[in-house]
Amino acid sequence: MVNKKNSLQKKINDRSAKVVVLGLGYVGLPLAVVLAEAGYQVTGVDPDQEKVTLLNQGISYIDDVDIEAVKLLTESKNLLATSDFSVVAEADAVSICVPTPLRKTRDPDLSYIVDVSEAIAPFIHPHMVVVLESTTYPGTTRELLLPKLIEARNLTVGENFFLAFSPERVDPGREDWTTVNTPKVVGGITPACTEIASAFYEQAMENIVSVSTTEVAEMTKLLENTYRMVNIGLVNEMAIMCDRMGIDVWEVIEAAATKPFGFMKFTPGPGLGGHCIPIDPLYLSWKLRSLNYTARFIDLASEINTGMPRYVVGKVQNALNSRQIPLKNSRILVLGAAYKPDINDVRESPALDVIGLLQQNGAEVTYHDPYIPQLSQENIKLSSVPDLMAAVESVDCVVIITNHSEYDYQQIYEKANCVMDARNALGSIGRDDPKVTRL
Repeated sequence: MVNKKNSLQKKINDRSAKVVVLGLGYVGLPLAVVLAEAGYQVTGVDPDQEKVTLLNQGISYIDDVDIEAVKLLTESKNLLATSDFSVVAEADAVSICVPTPLRKTRDPDLSYIVDVSEAIAPFIHPHMVVVLESTTYPGTTRELLLPKLIEARNLTVGENFFLAFSPERVDPGREDWTTVNTPKVVGGITPACTEIASAFYEQAMENIVSVSTTEVAEMTKLLENTYRMVNIGLVNEMAIMCDRMGIDVWEVIEAAATKPFGFMKFTPGPGLGGHCIPIDPLYLSWKLRSLNYTARFIDLASEINTGMPRYVVGKVQNALNSRQIPLKNSRILVLGAAYKPDINDVRESPALDVIGLLQQNGAEVTYHDPYIPQLSQENIKLSSVPDLMAAVESVDCVVIITNHSEYDYQQIYEKANCVMDARNALGSIGRDDPKVTRL
């Protein structure tokens, strides 16, 4: 048994191990590229044939992944893509990077993990390591994934088969912290699993943080994003309280941020967006409900954060009322559809909720986003306006949802009839002008 482990360890150390990355989205593609650049032969698997075709043509469809790097890797055959899960039969290492969204009922949707585990189960074999990267609740790797992969296959975890969890830490748009230099947490079903999985990632990443179990690694990811969610919920409520008292919350935050210890700056906004913060803590909350425990901080923060789009629409309505314009039939331009500045990602973006609520109240809504030419989300079918400044001048109110850096906020302020700034994008511009409303 020891020899079998050493055989896999040797393949990992000399990077002759064949690697399969399951899921080629915002997490899987950057990971596949980093592993291939480290010298592994990597095959990405995705049911989306368009992604497979683009990748095999050397084309990156994700902004954070350099197209020249992809081109070089595909030309050298270090990186290939397919929709055929049977490639797992030849793999020494497998990373699972599939989505884990919430259902409409706000409980975890693990269908992607279940589907991919069932798809690869026939091809699981001895002398391989499998790592789940998809965010989920503590216990998923051991209780859900492990039985599906080893059932009736004569495998012994920690001896001739190795299983671990390593949470993704992708933050789209960042250049300072990447897949390579962001510390990589790894926790295995057994100590041997942790050792093998850590060695696998160590060949491509600068800092591996080994923890004792898969549950610790799963909980680590949830703590990281729960911390952010709760603090954003706190500062969003602070914005509401300051508004009631006639205090500028942005000035308060900047003043508090001068304290060199004991305070970390968070800023309010129109709601939470992205693939992590609005979703991950609710996995933990759901799990704890099954254990007859209420995660009160999470539930309260979620309530505050999910209410922010409606609060923003209320501020827009009040701003229009002060100009004797009803919200119904008003013309509104929403600036920014991405969930954060300078990226093309609309996952869980609060802009979608704000647009939907404005439309439900009878407003005529248009939007502009330099990174997102089309919006097609459930009942929202819109195209970004072609002439930004013409649109700014023509509408009753401009609502700043995403503070993209390329916007000329001075010009927007000067040309707009009314501005509702949900991100403090204007800063000191128009601070005493009644046509400007801030969160």
